[in-house]
Amino acid sequence: MSALFSPFSLRDISFKNRIAVSPMSQYRAKNGHANDWHMVHLGRFAMGGAGLVYAEATAVEAIGRRTHGDLGIWCDDHIEQLKPITAFIHREGAVAGIQLSHAGRKASERRPWHGETPVDDEDISERNERPWDAVAPSPLAYAEGWPVPAEMSQIDIEDVIASFGEAARRSQEAGFQMIEVYAAHGFLVHQFLSPISNQRTDQWGGSEENRRRFALEVARSIRRNWPEQYPLAFRLSATDWLDGGVEPENAMATAAALKNEGVDIIDCSSGGIGGKERPRRMKIEQGFQVPFAQRIRKEAEIATMAVGFLWDEQLCEDLISSGKADMVAMARELLDDPNWPLHAAAKLAADENHRAWPIESGWWLMKRDRLLNKLGLRS
Repeated sequence: MSALFSPFSLRDISFKNRIAVSPMSQYRAKNGHANDWHMVHLGRFAMGGAGLVYAEATAVEAIGRRTHGDLGIWCDDHIEQLKPITAFIHREGAVAGIQLSHAGRKASERRPWHGETPVDDEDISERNERPWDAVAPSPLAYAEGWPVPAEMSQIDIEDVIASFGEAARRSQEAGFQMIEVYAAHGFLVHQFLSPISNQRTDQWGGSEENRRRFALEVARSIRRNWPEQYPLAFRLSATDWLDGGVEPENAMATAAALKNEGVDIIDCSSGGIGGKERPRRMKIEQGFQVPFAQRIRKEAEIATMAVGFLWDEQLCEDLISSGKADMVAMARELLDDPNWPLHAAAKLAADENHRAWPIESGWWLMKRDRLLNKLGLRS
């Protein structure tokens, strides 16, 4: 039996296999509202056989958006457009998840294809999109050429923590059954965790314990507003790949602390705190972040999700069967082939005759294969 296609449960939610669709920002929302693009984008992954389908990074505050096109869940008006999307995902046998996010000092950014730089006059003149003021743990710019964010006050911090809780409530009302907090890649929660971006000297900075406090309070706020039977995940950058930043030992301790606050699984990524350039310490190769998932799973005794440069079904099978991670998450590989899970199932002998496919597709594909084999046109 395939380990990759074995069922897996967190709390009362069961996934039909170990394949998750990573959150992929589409920058197609209008004032945070989902639309038909999001239905088609996310729906095709559910049809393609994934066990968990995450909606993209979804802002818990309007100023927490990365770009004007970010999805949002900072007000109740965002709920209704999300309901048909989650309903469709569940009807197709997948679990609908959402990634809650606040960009912090990375806010007010242009879409990647517009330059991935701060919103500027061109955005105002061509798209009527104006910049807004960003906030962060410390008044440190994200990168050269970026504006200095305002240092968050105690009230600001409390308001954002509450916003995560309110976003969790709305997520349930919208039909999601799993939440992931975006605490990686230089977004706000990560900004608090990393000493590179957090130079505070109050209860929210300084010591490792203080820098971790914001993440733990976010977890508590969500758990107060999120059903006990639904799982909660955190995506962590297990290392900043930079001297003086987060190291794997810090991530292990954070994961263990989050587990005590009701977090069920850690999505193990890395990097993103120090600008767009890849750090010299960061060596990218197939499955390069898997060791983080393996170590956190063992040392923090919490379920993990491996992510990053995974595309080979046998590698994914082996890392699940060997206990290196409990789930695998993919993004761009699934953009290229939304049916990757179904193709992988066939290659791993977890499906035959297209039975795992939606019958509206599988029946025709099975009939086609029989005819081609009978005629000797395809081996």
